[in-house]
Amino acid sequence: MSVGWYWAVGGLRRAVALGAFLALAAFILGPLLTLLLWAFAGSWLFPNLLPEFSLKWWAYVLGNADVTKAIRMSFLSAPAATLLSAVICIPAAYAFARLEFPGRRVLLLSFLSANAFPKIGLYVSIATLLYRLNLMDTFAGVVLIQVINTLLFMIWIPTGTFRGINRNLEEAARDVGAGPLRTFFQVTLPIALPGLLVALLFAFLAAFDEAQGTLIVGTPNHITMPVMMYTLVLSYPQPVGAVFSVLLSLPSLVFLLVAQRYLRAGYLAAGYSL
Repeated sequence: MSVGWYWAVGGLRRAVALGAFLALAAFILGPLLTLLLWAFAGSWLFPNLLPEFSLKWWAYVLGNADVTKAIRMSFLSAPAATLLSAVICIPAAYAFARLEFPGRRVLLLSFLSANAFPKIGLYVSIATLLYRLNLMDTFAGVVLIQVINTLLFMIWIPTGTFRGINRNLEEAARDVGAGPLRTFFQVTLPIALPGLLVALLFAFLAAFDEAQGTLIVGTPNHITMPVMMYTLVLSYPQPVGAVFSVLLSLPSLVFLLVAQRYLRAGYLAAGYSL
């Protein structure tokens, strides 16, 4: 009897675990599945369980001049913001990892604390400065506001990456006659490359998905895909918003799939050891 009791309890536990897993999967994947169904739905009327599949809304979205302009703007501004952030932040990250100077910890933590509260106030303050510099509603202004979202990734992850490199390798290169630049480019940089790629990918996605600052700085002529989403959701049929959501999600999915071999916990966690 006790054996049967244990089997019953074990079966109940497995059933509860399976139920919890299915509930979590439905909670996470359910909205995504519904989104995909709406994106390829010509019409979806009660009591039909599945929609009538069609690509007419894809043709409608991709044929909309405002939408294609927003797509082009996103794929120009996000890479530009990522490149600018890399040029500025990677040397700074190397300095954080290799040098000791007054205020180093406070300055490094400031990049993290800037993401600890809603950024809308920061965006408004920056927009005031950009207005004085005649950068409102300009491509340069949009790039600069997107750079703000990339700083955390482009400082902390490379800092942790450079900190994790054994200095003995660099010292060995210097001992055999390599100069500082040659040591960096032939020894340090190849070792740090996977971590830097992770930082670049996260920075690109942060810039690509930025909406609030771009809405403030880029309106009305420099609209990116996340900003365009507001208009599509409010003013167009539901399938249009679903199609655009899929388009907006594709870069994130593609880049994360390409970069999965580099997404190791060490690159992300190392930057948090001050």
